[in-house]
Amino acid sequence: MKLHYYPDADTLYIELSGRPSVDSDEIGNDVVADFDAEGNIVGLDIEHASERLDVRTLETESLPVKVGG
Repeated sequence: MKLHYYPDADTLYIELSGRPSVDSDEIGNDVVADFDAEGNIVGLDIEHASERLDVRTLETESLPVKVGG
């Protein structure tokens, strides 16, 4: 899983899988889910992220964390 924040657009993209997106669906106000060819969710796009989330911090709990890429 990767988090991508784009400050110029104030958008947070949560990449859940490296598989390509072939379809998208708005699942909430300013929240779009991306799906692969099999219908599995591969990412979430959150618009106006800084208004909805605290994008200044990131906390994890009980997740295996790999530093670097």
